[in-house]
Amino acid sequence: MLRRLLALVALLVLVAAPFLAPWTKTFLLLAFAKGLAVLAVIILLQAGQVSFGHALFFAAGAYAVAFAGRAMAGGELLGLLAVALLVSAAFGLAIGLFVVRYRYIFFGMLNLAFSMVLYSILEKFFHLTGGSDGIRVLRPSILGVTLERNGFELALYLITLALSIVIAMGAMRYLSSPLGQALGAIKSNETRLEYLGVSARRVLLVAYVLSAVLAGLGGAITALMQGLATPDYAFWVRSGEFVFIAILGGAGHVAGAFVGSLVYEGIRSYAAVLFADGWQLVLGSILILVVLFAPQGIVGLWQRLMGRLSQKVAP
Repeated sequence: MLRRLLALVALLVLVAAPFLAPWTKTFLLLAFAKGLAVLAVIILLQAGQVSFGHALFFAAGAYAVAFAGRAMAGGELLGLLAVALLVSAAFGLAIGLFVVRYRYIFFGMLNLAFSMVLYSILEKFFHLTGGSDGIRVLRPSILGVTLERNGFELALYLITLALSIVIAMGAMRYLSSPLGQALGAIKSNETRLEYLGVSARRVLLVAYVLSAVLAGLGGAITALMQGLATPDYAFWVRSGEFVFIAILGGAGHVAGAFVGSLVYEGIRSYAAVLFADGWQLVLGSILILVVLFAPQGIVGLWQRLMGRLSQKVAP
């Protein structure tokens, strides 16, 4: 009961925040967009596989809305997001058919290699992609209505928040389903899973394509918010950032993707102001503390504290 009440309060705060404090709008929008990409990494972590290249799909979604918006003179927001999902799924399927053959460090490095190939293409094909300057993302209409920047960002945030809630609930259902439970079997004993007649490659491929779609959606929303898609979206540092946030928030929890992203963006924003050239040191130190004292991440620590509180309250 207490958890539901706290979740409801958190939701009300997130909905009201942009209206009560307009400066939080951009911060929250970016955090939830990244949270979707981090959730993509967390899904693969359930199978014990770490991707150091999911920025590839983040960039694919961003450039998809950029090119589609240019072709449609701005286009419609939901239509552009649908295009980003299709493009990301196509990339995920094409690459996934190859990388799901491998495990552990080979899986991670192959994803990194593909990501850097896309980064190089985006950098070198200047006349098509704008090179390092990137490509402008036109502001689309929403349900046929063209909004000014502030109104557009507010609407985009509310849509992103709604999508994040629905996707988080769907991800929890997926991970608790037989298909999602099979991911855990890949991590613990893949051979036993094969003996049961379940193809580990197919299970991992489904998870991989799903994770590609989530990362692509996060990239599309980020590009629409910033009005720009650049090759940096595909750079390895971005992929490392997603893994960092997953560990910070809690790699074993769906909520960890969004909690970690909110905390990460908050710390980075304040640390960048207080320590202009040393905010990475602050984030690195916090990650070390999390790994040492809260290996299950912020969400895991919160659940542990709530469990202890419930035991004390119970008669």
